[in-house]
Amino acid sequence: MGFSSIKDSIAIESEMSWEARDVAKTVHQMLSRTAAKYSANNAISFQLLSGPKDKAETLTWGALLEKTNQTANLFRSLGVGEGDVVAMILPNCTEAVLTLLGGSVAGIVNPINPLLEPEQIGAILRETKAKVVVTLKPFPKTDVAQKAHEAVRHAPNVHTILEVDLNRYLTPPKSLIVPLIRPKLTGKSHASVKNFNKEIAHQSKSLAFADATADRVCAYFHTGGTTGMPKVAQHRYSGVVYNGWLGGTLLYTPEDNVICPLPLFHVFACHVILMACITSGAHVVFPTPAGYRGEGVFDNIWKLIERWKVTFIITVPTAISAMMQRPVDADVSSVKTSFSGSAPLPLELFKRFEKATNVTIVEGYGLTEATCLVSVNPVDGEKKVGSVGIRFPYTDVRILKQIAGGDVVDCAADEVGEICVASPGVWSGNTYTEADKNRDLYHFGKFLRTGDLGRIDPDGYLWITGRAKDLIIRGGHNIDPAEIEEALLAHPAVAFAGAIGQPDAHAGELPCAYVELVGGASVTGAELVEHCKTHVHERAAWPKHVEVLAELPKTAVGKVFKPDLRKRAITRTYNAALVEAKLNAEVVDVIDDKKRGLVAQVKRTGVLHDEEVGHVLGAFTRPWDWVA
Repeated sequence: MGFSSIKDSIAIESEMSWEARDVAKTVHQMLSRTAAKYSANNAISFQLLSGPKDKAETLTWGALLEKTNQTANLFRSLGVGEGDVVAMILPNCTEAVLTLLGGSVAGIVNPINPLLEPEQIGAILRETKAKVVVTLKPFPKTDVAQKAHEAVRHAPNVHTILEVDLNRYLTPPKSLIVPLIRPKLTGKSHASVKNFNKEIAHQSKSLAFADATADRVCAYFHTGGTTGMPKVAQHRYSGVVYNGWLGGTLLYTPEDNVICPLPLFHVFACHVILMACITSGAHVVFPTPAGYRGEGVFDNIWKLIERWKVTFIITVPTAISAMMQRPVDADVSSVKTSFSGSAPLPLELFKRFEKATNVTIVEGYGLTEATCLVSVNPVDGEKKVGSVGIRFPYTDVRILKQIAGGDVVDCAADEVGEICVASPGVWSGNTYTEADKNRDLYHFGKFLRTGDLGRIDPDGYLWITGRAKDLIIRGGHNIDPAEIEEALLAHPAVAFAGAIGQPDAHAGELPCAYVELVGGASVTGAELVEHCKTHVHERAAWPKHVEVLAELPKTAVGKVFKPDLRKRAITRTYNAALVEAKLNAEVVDVIDDKKRGLVAQVKRTGVLHDEEVGHVLGAFTRPWDWVA
């Protein structure tokens, strides 16, 4: 099936409706079909350590189906029905794949970012009413187990914790040392604790209950990065199968070997990669529990590609930048394509990667709320660098804007507005578990408002220009942070940039920016401010402040995490105002309040009148509270 232009997308839709296509109706059907075709072929591989000769575990499609059945049977035996939740607090490993698949077959699987704090994990467990948690057994150099157990203490619905022991992936002498240095858990849990692998071994290799016959919610994925209280998005079988069909039909083949060092708690790795591999029969490799963050992964990445004869590299801009700082020291001739998502790719990185590998990067676009995929630069068609490609078949993308009087209308070609999406992956009216979060989330009752600003060019290519919620509003003047970020990224010393609005007592917000430098580079914030005065065309958009950080805060999939930058800016500007007013108070923290947003936490450092602080900080739009 050809997919090289918007005409191909339309042609595929013209063949038949999505409903008429012979696709699986459930995750179990999807896996069963592939196992029947390619039973002896390699399905998934995982290696705990990053060396090109380190021990790895591989499951065939036949074995993956059997273990998925055992996992689903275990969850059912623990009282998990179709409407019940299995939470997964795991790094990447074979057991994470089994939990994802088995959890979605037995009930609703809820992958949770292990980097979150226990309070946030606990809040998600309570929101989803999870009954079972799958997490790590305490293991050296990770606190996942400790955080999971602490979170469960605040989630009364959880009755069982299933532990995964990573020690089984090691060989002597390391495997003999781990039991001696294994961290101890403190405190008691109301939940019973069992060994995941021992428990599934007792289960039948055939599904012991009837698979679902109707479309239903099969997964909960939280949005957000490492701070704040994430929202929980609902994914149905139909959306998951659609994502699998897209990747399996238009991107991958049974001959492909896909390396995916991205976390399985994120839709990119789960739906775009794993589910697409399940549909196509492609082999997917997960190197180390932490993926790209794993020890030695970047140093060994080219050798790992050679080891697994990788044809398809899954990556993100931050990872590409790190890869380009290592020489290509292995045979990577097997690579056909590299797929990058999660954040815009700087042109310079695109060129450097292509020159180093002779492989063109394909950029795509998706979001958790749409069960992921929306568009992609076609593998076999024109790739417009900087764009996120053409819409996938059966995905309707519209650029909408609100005009005077409140009416919503379509934007013209190349006119910037809000990107809105309707597809089999969008569940209109039910995107989030919290009903309040679904209000005003759709246009015309079906088009999901992504919050992303963008345009569609005359050739049907989608361009993301910024985030609607990221707009810097300076005295009523809207500033797109993308313009500042692009200017900073044009500086040879800058690797990544994040522009935000810092609080201002007069203008409401003023633009500021934070940058991460290329390895070995040196430049000051003041120099970058001057650079922006030359390269940012709009005077109002010149950043008031540019700060160089050792590393920008990022989500697990490589996006610059702007809430952390906003917290930093609030702290800096509020404290500067307090110092200028010579008041004995300081901002010690900025918290994410569910209803009020970011709230500064102010502490007394000496004698003062409360109203004095109120007078100074009251001039800013962001709220503040006293703390002891």
